[in-house]
This record gives sequence, C-alpha cells and structure tokens, in this order.
Amino acid sequence: MAGRRKRAKSPEEPKERRLSSRVQELRQKERDEKEQLARERVKFLSDQSSELCDDAKEDDVSTNEGTLITMRNGNDNNLDFYGSEEDPHLKVRRNLRFFNTQYLLMVQGKMSRPDLKGVTEASIVVMKANAVLYPRKMIGDLPGIDVGHRFFSRAEMVAVGFHSHWLNGIDYMGAAEYQRDYAAYQFPLAVSIVMSGQYEDDLDNADVVTYTGQGGHNLTGDKRQFKDQELVRGNLGLKNCFEHGVSVRVIRGHNCKSSYSKRVYTYDGLYTVVKYWAEKGVSGFTVYKYQLKRKEGQPELTTNQVNFMYGRIPKSTSEIQGLVCEDISNGLESKRIPATNRLSSFHVSGFTYINSLKIEPNVKIPKSSAGCNCRGGCTDSKKCACARLNGGNFPYVDLNDGRLIEPRDVVFECGPNCGCGPECVNRTSQKRLRFHLEVFRSPKKGWAVRSWDFIPAGSPVCEYIGVLRRTDDVDTLTDNDYIFEIDCQQTMQGLDGRQRRLGDVAVPTDNKASESNGDESVPEFCIDAGSTGNFARFINHSCEPNLFVQCVLSSHQDIKLARVVLFAADNIPPLQELTYDYGYTLDSVHGPDGKVKKLTCYCGAVNCRKRLY
Repeated sequence: MAGRRKRAKSPEEPKERRLSSRVQELRQKERDEKEQLARERVKFLSDQSSELCDDAKEDDVSTNEGTLITMRNGNDNNLDFYGSEEDPHLKVRRNLRFFNTQYLLMVQGKMSRPDLKGVTEASIVVMKANAVLYPRKMIGDLPGIDVGHRFFSRAEMVAVGFHSHWLNGIDYMGAAEYQRDYAAYQFPLAVSIVMSGQYEDDLDNADVVTYTGQGGHNLTGDKRQFKDQELVRGNLGLKNCFEHGVSVRVIRGHNCKSSYSKRVYTYDGLYTVVKYWAEKGVSGFTVYKYQLKRKEGQPELTTNQVNFMYGRIPKSTSEIQGLVCEDISNGLESKRIPATNRLSSFHVSGFTYINSLKIEPNVKIPKSSAGCNCRGGCTDSKKCACARLNGGNFPYVDLNDGRLIEPRDVVFECGPNCGCGPECVNRTSQKRLRFHLEVFRSPKKGWAVRSWDFIPAGSPVCEYIGVLRRTDDVDTLTDNDYIFEIDCQQTMQGLDGRQRRLGDVAVPTDNKASESNGDESVPEFCIDAGSTGNFARFINHSCEPNLFVQCVLSSHQDIKLARVVLFAADNIPPLQELTYDYGYTLDSVHGPDGKVKKLTCYCGAVNCRKRLY
C-alpha cells in the first residue's frame, strides 16, 4: 500500500502565487478566526481541567498533563452504572447513548458555541456522574471496542475511557496510579495515540506508521513547532513501550463534514513501537519520531491512511452496482430511494408506495387540537402550549435540522392549528426525508435499508407508513408480516411486560390524562404496510438496534392513534444497516391452528435471542 506523498516543488517554480490584497485579507481573517476559536477551546479545556481536579481532591485522579480520569472507589460504581453482567458491546453503546443525551442537553441549554463546548461539557458530565465505562487505563484492546469502531468526537473517547485526552495525541498511565499493577514496567507507559495529521512531520502508511511526539507545537495557530520537544510524559511513555514491547492502541482522525464535530476517529488496532529517534523537524526544532508496526492477526484496516468513509459510497445512481430500481418512491419522497440487489435479479415488488397514512373508513381521527400561539418558530418553552404538554421543555434541540434529546413515552409536536411555521423545531418528525437511503437485498434477511449519509443520534429517519386500521380487522391476516401495532398506551402502562424504550423516561402529567381508563392489553389500532406503505416496511429487526420507536402526536392528543416514528438511537455511520427492535415476546405469535409460531432471528447481533418470536 502506497504511502501519502507530497509533490516536491522544482527550483523553477515560484514559491508562492501572488494574491490580491482582498484575497489575502480574507484568508488572514479566516486564519485569525480559527486561531481565536482554538485559543477559546484550549482555555475552556484548561478551566475544566482545574475544576475537575478541585472536585476530585480525595479521589484517585491521574496527574498526567491534560488527563482527567476519575477513579472513585475503583470500578465498583462503574459496574453498578452499566451492569456487571452486560455484554461489553452493549455497555459501550449505552455509555455513548448517555453521552449523546448529555451533549444534546448541553446544546438545549443554549451554551455559547455549542459545537465547541457541548461535547466537552457532556464528557465532563459523564465523568462527574462516575459513568466513564473504563475509568482505569488499560494496556491493549478494551472489551466492546473492536477494530474499526468509530467515535464521532474526542469527547466520546474520553467518556468511554478509550483515549482520555481532549487535546493531546498520546494517552499514558503514570507510576502513581499503576505501579502496583504493572510493577515490572518503567513508567510512564503509553496506552493509545491519535493520528490526526496535526503535526507537520506525520507520515502514515497503513501497517507501518511514523508518529511525531507531542509538545513544542502551536496549538492555536498553524500547528508548527516553535520549540524543541522533550522526552517526557507521553513521549517518554512511547519510548518505554518500545523498551518493554508494550502494544499501543492507534486511533486515526479523519475529516467528516456530516459528523457533529466535523471529525471521525477510527480504531485501527494494536501497534508495536519498533524504533524511535530524535531529529530536526521542518521548522528546525527537535522532534521525537516513533515507528509503529501493526500487530498481525487483527481484522483488516477499515481506513486507508487519513482518507475516510466516502470511498465506497455512490455519488449518483449511475454508479450503483446491482441497481434494480432507481427510486422505489416514484418521486413521492424529497430524495430518491434506489433499490439494489447484487445477489439475484429479484426486484422490489408487491406493494404500492405512499408517503402518508391511509385511513380506513371505520377509523375516526380526532379533531385537531387547539395548538400554541407561537409565531415563526417555537423558542420559549415557558410560553409555548406544546412545550407544556411535553413537561415544560421542547423534546427536540435545534441542531442538524432537529434532534430528539432522549426517548419519551410520547412526544407532542406542533400541529395544524399552531401559530408556528413548518420549520419550527417542534415539527422535526414532520419534515421531509433528510438522508440518502438505499433499499438493498441482504443474504439472509431479504430486503433491508441503509443510509449513504451519517445519521446523528436523535435524528428522525422515517415514519412507519401504511393503512391505519382497527386491530380486530387484521387478526385474520396471519401471513402479513408488516403489521405495526400502535401500543403507545400499553407501553406507558407497562402491560404484558412492555418496557419503556431505551430507558425509564418520565411521563409528563398531561400524557397521563389522555390514557384510557380501560384495562385493554391489546392495542386498538395498527398500521398495515402489507400491500401499501413506505420504505420503513423494509427496515429489519435487530436484537441490538440502532433505531428506536417513538410515538408522536402532532395533530391531536389521542395516544391510541399516535404516529409511529423511527429515530436514530446512535450516531450511525454511512452504509450501516438500519434496524429496530420489533418487540415480539417469545411464543406470543400463534398460527390459524392455535399453535405457537417460531421464526429464527438472523440479525447477527452479539446478544441475539436467536428467535424473532
């Protein structure tokens, strides 16, 4: 695999193209703004470091420069928070979901520069809540984080405990905390490095990389060296890894416009430091270099040097392999939804595409609610009637075209009688399709759905569309696998073992007022997408899904007729299949003969139940 190369200038070439004074001024202004932003970030992180260290006077806290890892009472509280028996992959997912919720809450708090400080504040909340998944640093792989795992900010890595620095490229353990556990080693010891192309001397070539040590460079400017590096802290940690043959986790940072931090960090696996040396860098100052070699026997790299993510994603339908339909929606959606099949010539067929619910004649929809009196967009939760229905706050945050902060039993959106406009943040799920989606043929699960775009956690993906029917009318349709029961009321009441989706969220008082006084365990209404529906009918089940079901009320307040909307539970990278939990109870489905029907689950999740029902 070829390394990254820069074209050398010939002596005859001019050193710099002459620019107009206006262009020079604009570029200088842009550089000044970036430098000011970087200064604010460094100052903010420094302030937070001081605050956390003050809070942890009696705690066992790492003294490494810039590192903030709380270790209250060892790992005991950590196990209580995540469940000691839970699979490590689920622990990581739960940790990141908690982090994402805190991040969105920070943004909702209208902090200045939320894109700058929100992610950092969120990781601080995770740390103060003693919810860091791996509070003690460890050498080697961490359970639940496989090669190829993607983090969407440095703060996510801090929250998990995978790389505990917000700024520094080298994370290391010091003697004060770890000498007892690693008595045979000389400290400090590096545990992970982040390669982000930040240093002017960085070179990387996949399995063998050359890494420039930390220190002596300008954090707030052009990243050039302004003084010699020293063989201390992280630099010394890498040297000691060389001496003892200790492996280091290597994480690569990449630009990603759709990520909320504009960056993505991919875990490339374990590397061994094979040599190190000091040399004069490009700027004339001493820098330390480390050559690292990837250990054999690990999964193949998912990244090619510092490029990322979009190489395999088609830019247009003409580039798609196995295309069987250019747009299954026939123009009804704002974006085309192609269908592909690389396994056979089988086409998408057997249903009529619609983009709004069809109502059966015997289903009566309540009259539209009065709505709020806001104008333009709803911004003041104290004055907005719809915000009061949601417990006094807006359920969404105005970020990435609207994101749900956390799952709720029901979300009350603005409706047709509200004074706000269509772009109001409290109409988030009503907006047009925002992601480029693809229906594709899978080897074991039939048709499936994935996105070509990054989907931020909390983003609405789609509404489950079909024919709104009474459940009694579809009881005889035993072969229809596209029936979605609207069980919002039953879920809120915890009937038949139902659990509130994605955790125990508070039920606003106003929600309870709309509950039925009856004791019905069977939902009265359902959505039938058997022969008429949208692309949501092709989204498969998973025992570890990346979407969740959210009941939404936007025109009336009858929870028995709530809209069914699928939201992103995680930050979903491009080309990852979209899935949600169908919610079947084992042995709950019966055939016409009354016998229990069983269906094998092929979701492939680590903790798959092996049966769908």
